[in-house]
Amino acid sequence: MRILVLSRNASLYSTSRIVLAGRARNHEVSVIDPLDFQIVVSRGRPSLTVRGLPIPKYDVVLPRIGASITNYGLAVVRQFDLMGIPVMNGAVAIARSRDKLRALQLLTRRNVDVPTTVCARSPAGVEAAIELVGGCPAIVKLQQGTQGIGTMIAETPQAVASLLETLWAMGQDIVLQEYIRESKGRDIRAIVIGGKVVAAMRRVAKPGEFRSNLHRGAKGNGMKKLPNAYRTAAVRATQVMGLEIAGVDMLEGKEGPKILEINSSPGLEGIERASGVDVATAIIGHAEAYAAKHRRTSKKDVELRLVNVIADERMPPRSARSESRSRVRRYAS
Repeated sequence: MRILVLSRNASLYSTSRIVLAGRARNHEVSVIDPLDFQIVVSRGRPSLTVRGLPIPKYDVVLPRIGASITNYGLAVVRQFDLMGIPVMNGAVAIARSRDKLRALQLLTRRNVDVPTTVCARSPAGVEAAIELVGGCPAIVKLQQGTQGIGTMIAETPQAVASLLETLWAMGQDIVLQEYIRESKGRDIRAIVIGGKVVAAMRRVAKPGEFRSNLHRGAKGNGMKKLPNAYRTAAVRATQVMGLEIAGVDMLEGKEGPKILEINSSPGLEGIERASGVDVATAIIGHAEAYAAKHRRTSKKDVELRLVNVIADERMPPRSARSESRSRVRRYAS
């Protein structure tokens, strides 16, 4: 099987692990920087070239799109989809997860619990927003931040107002979020692949830090048995986003898991070392099954899937099963 990994750097731990895992199973694995592609848009013939040369036929594409190249990276992923090449994590799914507010809107629409979150854009609404999230301390987040970057804690209403005004002046979109006191600088990261949790760890922030990201110095402890409520929440959140591969971050609230964030390109180094699970091989295993299942994807299938994605966000909440049947009847005719 011919596998393409979209990554800015082939030497990154996660990228190299996926490449090695694929080659260990006798697959031909290539890594190409998404920015090296030229997107060719022409009537009825979407294509991609690299340095002016047409790309070979790939059996499956694994996107590892970084936040710094989100827009162009998503355009490349979308082009593969339009060409009928199976893509594990489509452009729409990645965009959903990357936009914190959009992700939370979709999750709550499907009755998935999240910390209370308020999006405000006017100083006049700051006081009400603080009250809605349960008062201070409160979490202030950039809507597109990653790895804990752009996530701040404000201890007083004055600090909240000051942060918001500063970020708004810089043209940033932000959200104000409830501080889950009982989490105490801890969260759970679960890796979901193909609708199953394959690895999990509890991350504990370093002293004096409230963010539990490993990039911020947190410690990861493997969890051999993830409680069912957290397992179910992680899988459900991934399904709502439409992702095949995801890292789901959950806070341990008094009433159970609260989804904090969903990462479409989760790092593998911390979770593999903490859990002892070979996540890279699990990704390749699912890629094999996914490529086989979607090998004969027609142009009509691709168009139907894209139409259904748009319809999914517009329809009023109903059970997933009846919603799916309704969409198929409506757009398959």
